[in-house]
Amino acid sequence: MKKLKLYGKPDSSEIYPIRDFLKRSVVDFEWSDITDHLARQNNYSSSIDAYAIIEFPDGRTIINPSLEQIACNLGWITKPKYEEYDLSIYGAGPAGLSAAVYAASEGLKTILIEREAVGGQAGTSSMIENYLGFPEGISGADLAERARQQALKFGVEILLLKEGIKGTFYNKKIHVDFATGEKLVAKTNICATGVEYERLHLPAESRFFHKGVYYGAGASEAFFCHDKDIYIVGGGNSAGQAAAYFSGFAKRVYMVIRKGNLSDTLSDYLIQRIATIGNIHVLYHSEVTELDGDDYLRRIKITNSNKETEQWHETSKLFICIGGKPNTEWASETAICRDTNGYLYTGSDLIGLDQFTNCWELERQPYHLETSVPGSFAAGDVRFNSVKRVASAVGEGAMAVTQVHQYLSKL
Repeated sequence: MKKLKLYGKPDSSEIYPIRDFLKRSVVDFEWSDITDHLARQNNYSSSIDAYAIIEFPDGRTIINPSLEQIACNLGWITKPKYEEYDLSIYGAGPAGLSAAVYAASEGLKTILIEREAVGGQAGTSSMIENYLGFPEGISGADLAERARQQALKFGVEILLLKEGIKGTFYNKKIHVDFATGEKLVAKTNICATGVEYERLHLPAESRFFHKGVYYGAGASEAFFCHDKDIYIVGGGNSAGQAAAYFSGFAKRVYMVIRKGNLSDTLSDYLIQRIATIGNIHVLYHSEVTELDGDDYLRRIKITNSNKETEQWHETSKLFICIGGKPNTEWASETAICRDTNGYLYTGSDLIGLDQFTNCWELERQPYHLETSVPGSFAAGDVRFNSVKRVASAVGEGAMAVTQVHQYLSKL
């Protein structure tokens, strides 16, 4: 079977999102350097300013493709089929995918909307080893792809690369306007938009974005880390999984963490794994405090608070896997209650909030995963006080659907 072929400049800031999107979407592709490819082709002008060329299995070719063009040519982007749905789900990470599978399998007219790639933040994980039923582990992308296929089997509509620009609640429904001009109406909705990795907020950070500085640790970049020293900021499971995976490619992997140990933030099995891998080094009490380079990242300054030292380290790969900011800006103009960090309050956590008291008009109390707007639910990392684990997100997605049924039965 023919594979999709991707030709690109290895260090191009434009090519990384394409590689990352294809890898997270579990699209089998062959990678080649575009310079060598163009040199072999007589039908391409040497003046073409191409950072990427994609050849699809059916022969179609696109120069400098957008993610939307790639998704369209793979048959993934569609328009809503119906004027109204029983349930709209925002975010196709573990919580959203779980909700979609359970909702559609139980007969609800369901649509799932994702602004990036299926899998969410979990989709960037190179290996998840503590998820029930996979003793040998499974990559986040593969787990998400299995869930996507399962959702499609039950009739879920999946809209990729769709970002809502405005969501309003009236007539006991959610009304969403997409940036593309389409509209979507649903009787209920589940917010499973997850979190984004936090930034370091350094002066040159944006300049080196996708030019040596990456948020998360997408497996697509591992091939380009051969014999290099790479640095991963963060001490959580995502950082630990990335360190273990990249150690098979890089010369040395350095984990940069503020604390003096990993046990506060990292699962025990990963601590033991990292201890047995000789080319992983943990820099405790440390922070990246400065970035330097020309067109691309060349070195980073690491400050050690314990030793009160500063030192420059040569590297062209810095992966940032720290903290998280919930994707809930869309709720700022609605009656949905959020905490100071943007997480959505649900269930009993709403009781006593002034905003909730002023907007909740029903006699019953909100369901466990229901927000301050009746019929609007939250599941996974985006929810206040949630457990930041894949299994927990999957469980909450299924639980939210049960509560959607409860809500709909009383309409």
